[in-house]
Amino acid sequence: MSVKRLTNLIRTSGRIAEAAPPAPALLPGAEVFGGSVQVRFINAGSCNDCAMEVQSAFGPVYDVERYGIRLVASPRHADVLVITGAVTRNLIEPLLRTIDATPTPRFVIAVGDCAITGGIFAEGYGVAGPVSDFVQVDLTVPGNPPEPAVIVEALRRMTGR
Repeated sequence: MSVKRLTNLIRTSGRIAEAAPPAPALLPGAEVFGGSVQVRFINAGSCNDCAMEVQSAFGPVYDVERYGIRLVASPRHADVLVITGAVTRNLIEPLLRTIDATPTPRFVIAVGDCAITGGIFAEGYGVAGPVSDFVQVDLTVPGNPPEPAVIVEALRRMTGR
Protein backbone atom coordinates (compact mmCIF):
# COMPACT_ATOMS: atom_id res chain seq x y z
CA MET A 1 0.00 0.00 0.00
CA SER A 2 1.41 3.34 -1.00
CA VAL A 3 1.74 6.25 1.38
CA LYS A 4 -0.60 8.28 -0.80
CA ARG A 5 -3.32 5.62 -0.63
CA LEU A 6 -2.88 5.20 3.12
CA THR A 7 -3.13 8.95 3.67
CA ASN A 8 -6.29 9.06 1.58
CA LEU A 9 -7.85 6.19 3.56
CA ILE A 10 -7.09 7.91 6.86
CA ARG A 11 -8.54 11.22 5.63
CA THR A 12 -11.76 9.72 4.22
CA SER A 13 -12.57 7.22 6.97
CA GLY A 14 -12.81 9.79 9.77
CA ARG A 15 -12.87 8.81 13.42
CA ILE A 16 -13.31 5.09 13.91
CA ALA A 17 -12.69 4.82 17.67
CA GLU A 18 -15.59 4.74 20.09
CA ALA A 19 -16.32 7.88 22.00
CA ALA A 20 -15.35 7.86 25.67
CA PRO A 21 -18.15 7.13 28.13
CA PRO A 22 -19.38 10.07 30.21
CA ALA A 23 -16.99 11.17 32.93
CA PRO A 24 -17.74 9.69 36.37
CA ALA A 25 -18.13 11.77 39.50
CA LEU A 26 -14.80 12.84 40.95
CA LEU A 27 -13.93 11.12 44.22
CA PRO A 28 -14.00 13.69 47.07
CA GLY A 29 -10.47 14.92 47.71
CA ALA A 30 -9.13 13.83 44.31
CA GLU A 31 -9.41 17.35 42.88
CA VAL A 32 -5.89 18.03 44.21
CA PHE A 33 -4.48 15.90 41.39
CA GLY A 34 -5.73 18.28 38.69
CA GLY A 35 -7.02 15.59 36.34
CA SER A 36 -3.84 13.51 36.15
CA VAL A 37 -2.66 10.76 38.51
CA GLN A 38 0.33 8.47 38.79
CA VAL A 39 -0.51 4.91 39.86
CA ARG A 40 1.66 2.36 41.64
CA PHE A 41 0.42 -1.22 41.34
CA ILE A 42 0.98 -3.58 44.29
CA ASN A 43 0.28 -7.31 44.28
CA ALA A 44 -0.06 -8.12 47.99
CA GLY A 45 -0.57 -11.83 47.47
CA SER A 46 -3.17 -12.37 44.78
CA CYS A 47 -3.57 -15.31 42.42
CA ASN A 48 -2.75 -12.86 39.57
CA ASP A 49 -6.27 -12.85 38.09
CA CYS A 50 -6.87 -9.27 39.27
CA ALA A 51 -3.32 -8.32 38.26
CA MET A 52 -4.02 -9.44 34.70
CA GLU A 53 -7.22 -7.39 34.63
CA VAL A 54 -5.35 -4.29 35.87
CA GLN A 55 -2.75 -4.93 33.17
CA SER A 56 -5.56 -5.13 30.60
CA ALA A 57 -6.94 -1.78 31.81
CA PHE A 58 -3.59 -0.18 30.96
CA GLY A 59 -3.35 -2.02 27.63
CA PRO A 60 -4.37 -0.79 24.17
CA VAL A 61 -7.99 -1.99 24.31
CA TYR A 62 -9.09 -0.07 27.42
CA ASP A 63 -6.23 2.50 27.29
CA VAL A 64 -6.70 4.14 30.67
CA GLU A 65 -3.79 6.49 29.91
CA ARG A 66 -6.06 8.57 27.67
CA TYR A 67 -7.81 9.69 30.87
CA GLY A 68 -4.61 11.03 32.47
CA ILE A 69 -3.73 7.90 34.47
CA ARG A 70 -0.21 6.52 34.25
CA LEU A 71 1.66 3.64 35.88
CA VAL A 72 4.88 4.49 37.69
CA ALA A 73 7.62 2.23 39.00
CA SER A 74 8.32 4.01 42.26
CA PRO A 75 5.90 4.66 45.13
CA ARG A 76 7.67 7.99 45.63
CA HIS A 77 6.14 9.20 42.36
CA ALA A 78 2.65 7.76 42.95
CA ASP A 79 -0.60 9.50 43.83
CA VAL A 80 -2.72 6.34 43.89
CA LEU A 81 -1.91 2.83 45.08
CA VAL A 82 -3.82 0.01 43.37
CA ILE A 83 -3.59 -3.10 45.55
CA THR A 84 -4.74 -6.60 44.61
CA GLY A 85 -4.90 -9.75 46.71
CA ALA A 86 -5.21 -10.59 50.35
CA VAL A 87 -2.15 -9.39 52.24
CA THR A 88 0.17 -12.30 53.00
CA ARG A 89 2.42 -12.51 56.03
CA ASN A 90 5.52 -11.99 53.88
CA LEU A 91 4.07 -8.85 52.28
CA ILE A 92 3.07 -6.95 55.42
CA GLU A 93 6.38 -5.14 55.85
CA PRO A 94 6.94 -4.34 52.13
CA LEU A 95 3.34 -3.09 51.86
CA LEU A 96 3.74 -0.80 54.85
CA ARG A 97 7.08 0.49 53.53
CA THR A 98 5.50 1.20 50.15
CA ILE A 99 2.64 3.07 51.80
CA ASP A 100 5.09 5.11 53.90
CA ALA A 101 7.13 5.95 50.79
CA THR A 102 4.07 7.28 48.94
CA PRO A 103 3.63 11.04 49.38
CA THR A 104 0.41 12.46 50.76
CA PRO A 105 -2.25 13.07 49.68
CA ARG A 106 -2.59 9.53 48.41
CA PHE A 107 -5.51 7.31 47.61
CA VAL A 108 -5.70 3.55 47.94
CA ILE A 109 -7.85 1.40 45.68
CA ALA A 110 -8.45 -2.24 46.67
CA VAL A 111 -9.12 -4.29 43.53
CA GLY A 112 -10.87 -7.65 43.76
CA ASP A 113 -12.71 -9.58 46.43
CA CYS A 114 -9.48 -10.90 47.96
CA ALA A 115 -8.17 -7.38 48.58
CA ILE A 116 -11.52 -6.27 50.02
CA THR A 117 -12.44 -9.23 52.25
CA GLY A 118 -9.66 -11.79 51.92
CA GLY A 119 -11.79 -13.79 49.50
CA ILE A 120 -11.32 -17.53 49.37
CA PHE A 121 -7.88 -17.14 50.96
CA ALA A 122 -9.14 -15.35 54.09
CA GLU A 123 -8.59 -18.28 56.44
CA GLY A 124 -5.31 -19.41 54.87
CA TYR A 125 -2.24 -19.92 57.01
CA GLY A 126 -0.10 -17.40 55.13
CA VAL A 127 -2.79 -14.73 54.83
CA ALA A 128 -2.65 -11.82 57.27
CA GLY A 129 -5.94 -10.22 56.16
CA PRO A 130 -7.56 -7.85 53.69
CA VAL A 131 -5.90 -4.59 52.63
CA SER A 132 -8.19 -2.54 54.91
CA ASP A 133 -6.50 -4.14 57.96
CA PHE A 134 -3.24 -2.38 57.06
CA VAL A 135 -4.17 0.86 55.31
CA GLN A 136 -7.23 3.05 54.86
CA VAL A 137 -8.91 2.06 51.61
CA ASP A 138 -10.53 4.94 49.72
CA LEU A 139 -12.19 3.00 46.91
CA THR A 140 -13.01 -0.65 46.35
CA VAL A 141 -13.50 -2.51 43.08
CA PRO A 142 -15.45 -5.72 43.80
CA GLY A 143 -15.25 -8.78 41.62
CA ASN A 144 -13.31 -11.97 41.30
CA PRO A 145 -11.67 -10.73 39.13
CA PRO A 146 -13.30 -7.42 38.23
CA GLU A 147 -13.60 -6.59 34.56
CA PRO A 148 -11.07 -4.09 33.18
CA ALA A 149 -13.90 -1.66 32.33
CA VAL A 150 -14.85 -1.51 36.03
CA ILE A 151 -11.22 -0.89 36.99
CA VAL A 152 -11.00 1.88 34.39
CA GLU A 153 -14.17 3.47 35.80
CA ALA A 154 -12.72 3.42 39.32
CA LEU A 155 -9.46 4.98 38.14
CA ARG A 156 -11.38 7.64 36.20
CA ARG A 157 -12.97 8.72 39.48
CA MET A 158 -9.48 9.90 40.48
CA THR A 159 -9.17 12.24 37.48
CA GLY A 160 -12.79 13.11 36.73
CA ARG A 161 -12.05 12.65 33.01
